[in-house]
Amino acid sequence: MPRIVKCGLIQTKLAAKADDPIEKIRQAQIERTVKYIDQAGHQGVQMLCMQEIFTGPYFCAEQNPRWYDAVEHIPDGPTTKLMQEYARKYKMVIIVPIYEEEDAGVYYNTAGVIDADGTYLGKYRKNHIPHTAPGFWEKYYFRPGNLGYPVFNTKYAKVGVYICYDRHFPEGARELGLNGAEVVFNPSATVAGLSEYLWRLEQPAHAVANGYFIGAINRVGFEAPWNIGEFYGQSYFCDPRGQIVAIAKRDEDALVTADLDLDKIREVRHTWQFYRDRRPETYSGLCKL
Repeated sequence: MPRIVKCGLIQTKLAAKADDPIEKIRQAQIERTVKYIDQAGHQGVQMLCMQEIFTGPYFCAEQNPRWYDAVEHIPDGPTTKLMQEYARKYKMVIIVPIYEEEDAGVYYNTAGVIDADGTYLGKYRKNHIPHTAPGFWEKYYFRPGNLGYPVFNTKYAKVGVYICYDRHFPEGARELGLNGAEVVFNPSATVAGLSEYLWRLEQPAHAVANGYFIGAINRVGFEAPWNIGEFYGQSYFCDPRGQIVAIAKRDEDALVTADLDLDKIREVRHTWQFYRDRRPETYSGLCKL
């Protein structure tokens, strides 16, 4: 029988003001997101992912220690625990991108992965951390990831995670494929004028080069007071041929869904033998520091 998995992506605007108390922002974001989780559950979505640091604004537009209070532990923090409840309720794999505290002052940009029975499977920590103008001061908030490129064997598929800026680096995308990923989710926060021309280019290229599906998620709208640009939405799924199979609008909160036929992975890899024809013994130059 065909291996078809119904997957979903949630993109939203900021549901509160950035100068509201952090806990108020978190609750507003969760309430807005839960509405789409319920919608996804009623539509039979089996795997679901939200946008990067979905419980708050993209606060990396400034360097302010206030935002250190937005951290949570994974898996013992309240958001992960809540998402475990929803995973059990809807028998849904949920990828949960939040600001993680490992210890006091040791923080990561992370996504936890929860299986369809609510079991916490593990987490991916963003490996590539930008620190660029205007408004992407991430090294102020995050340590580089230290967990490699894990792939999680969920009920429905083998899932990998790559977070936002990671997508500019083909090396990790390849390692996710080598580790067996069938669907890679990339929760992001990216603005027009900076990388929009790459949005529909890079990730389909990763999908083709590595023979897997990608779910790319972006947030929506402008976030005051920083207004570093428009978060242009357009969350989408692409298949192992690099074809976009479902996409959201640029300016609307949305749940975008797609039925992903995982048998297409084998079909495409039998056509394009990129794994057979790799020459890792010739790539030593990639390991130069």
